[in-house]
Amino acid sequence: MVGARQSTFYGRQAAKILASGLAERGFTVVSGMARGIDAAAHGAVLEKGGKTVAVLGCGVDVLYPPEHRGLYDAIGRAGALISEFPMGTDPEPHHFPQRNRVISGLSLGVLVVEASLQSGALLTAQHALEQGREVFAVPGPITSGKSEGANRLIQQGAKLVQTVEDVVEELQTNLRGAPPPVRAPAQAPGDLPDEERAILDALAEEVVHVDALAAATGLPVGRALSALLSLELAGLVRQLPGKRFMRM
Repeated sequence: MVGARQSTFYGRQAAKILASGLAERGFTVVSGMARGIDAAAHGAVLEKGGKTVAVLGCGVDVLYPPEHRGLYDAIGRAGALISEFPMGTDPEPHHFPQRNRVISGLSLGVLVVEASLQSGALLTAQHALEQGREVFAVPGPITSGKSEGANRLIQQGAKLVQTVEDVVEELQTNLRGAPPPVRAPAQAPGDLPDEERAILDALAEEVVHVDALAAATGLPVGRALSALLSLELAGLVRQLPGKRFMRM
């Protein structure tokens, strides 16, 4: 469960309700112990006596943010504090986007509770797609910039979450160990935005690196990646290791 550091009351309440419900159903909630949504989710799980894992953007012996001493100690007792960074590593800004792939990699799915269009939570959602995880998002007020990213994910095909059952129902197949249902090949809708259509046409039947796609379509790499994320959420494109993509 991930979301905005500078969260709203609405976002924190949603995170607490959903995290509590997941804990009651025996799920372990993974987040990043950041301010805002992360802290709300961890705290709600601990209040229910559940298990939670914090993936840190620093060494496990470094407390960050400093005001989370109580949360840090409680997670250490009732769950786990983990990091890919060596002991003593400071919380450098570039560490946090890097650790997001660990959050998604440990999880059955990623739930974005509240996020702006520039939020690192959207990077976690992208990692989830790359790793074959489910992507969920909580809708927010159209007047709030803090909900633009989550609302955009829903537009692009993420599972809309209003109750904890929306998450549990989606994961039931995986939890039971049953194979996923066989789906027919995804058909591209006729009203795709021009940039997404150009990307899809450039992929054809081959596996193509993002740089080659950008060159073929004339798009900047950032815009090509944004279009590819939309196509992934729509089930039309799959990302492979090394920023290579294939058409589904």
